[in-house]
Amino acid sequence: MGSDTETEKKKTPLALAPIAKPLAGKKLCKRTLKLVRRASEAKCLKRGVKEVVKSIRRGNKGLCVIAGNISPIDVITHVPILCEEANVPYIYVPSKEDLATAGTTKRPTCCVLVQTKPTKGELSEEVKEKLKSDYDQVVTEVAEATSAMF
Repeated sequence: MGSDTETEKKKTPLALAPIAKPLAGKKLCKRTLKLVRRASEAKCLKRGVKEVVKSIRRGNKGLCVIAGNISPIDVITHVPILCEEANVPYIYVPSKEDLATAGTTKRPTCCVLVQTKPTKGELSEEVKEKLKSDYDQVVTEVAEATSAMF
């Protein structure tokens, strides 16, 4: 009986924000979260609205990944506008919990900024290559999803 309630919890639809566009499909969502995980391991990740906004305003580039089930929505409404002004690609993923798990944090995360360079130190060539190839692939798909939206 306990397993029935667990599967019901997983099947309940998420309350997505109406501004969550472009929303990543299953395949793109999986790739994006994998990229977030890899960036987190390489210490190339900014977590949270405050850190992401500060980083974008300072001119740092990257991919902004925003959770679609944020409540209240006012917390993140300014982030897509800021990204568009700074020419930073952004994509919504359905769950803030999945975003936190990918970013190796226990606390649900509203948004993250994936960068290709770490804030401190240097990356090994192998890690840098993997991160850059994943980043380029996801950014290309995000650009396609965004262009299909308009």
